[in-house]
Amino acid sequence: MPGKDDPVVIKKYANRRLYNTGTSTYVTLEDLAAMVKRDEEFVVQDAKTGEDITHSVLTQIIFELENDKNGQNMLPVSFLRQLISFYGDQMQMVVPSFLEQSMLAFAREQERLREQMTQAFGKTPMGDMMQVSAPMKMIEEQTRRNMEMFQEAMRMFSPVPPSDPAAGRDRAGETRDLKELREQVAEMQRKIDAMSKD
Repeated sequence: MPGKDDPVVIKKYANRRLYNTGTSTYVTLEDLAAMVKRDEEFVVQDAKTGEDITHSVLTQIIFELENDKNGQNMLPVSFLRQLISFYGDQMQMVVPSFLEQSMLAFAREQERLREQMTQAFGKTPMGDMMQVSAPMKMIEEQTRRNMEMFQEAMRMFSPVPPSDPAAGRDRAGETRDLKELREQVAEMQRKIDAMSKD
């Protein structure tokens, strides 16, 4: 039996139905999205093979949310194009880690903003707060900082240009470029950590 702190196991059957073994009920992708928002840990397994298919199911949830006519797209086209361009690129291996760290830093900043707004305005309804310029400036500043961070990340991960013999670039030059890129990634990580502590 799973322990108290173990993630809930969701079984996915051939008919695409999802079964929550914790509650002994069938669930939908919307239910899984709600579990994510409540910070409830779960893993999705293929009911027949036992294979962990959590990644593909979470990706499917994002696809459904992005295509919800009543929702709002969160992933800009430019970001999607940039992300696609990294598949098969030599920097592909560092992108997941960097995106994960960036999102963690973003979440910490958002939580800090919520705390500041609560301290400043207590439990003032959100509609009333929108009438006050101070919270709007806080939100605008936070959004600007987050956008700068993501734009800097995307600039850092621009693909390294191929070797050009006419320009005198050789393998040693490519190795230097890769080393510089790694140093830039490390520097960006330090900046993200510093921003989250401010």
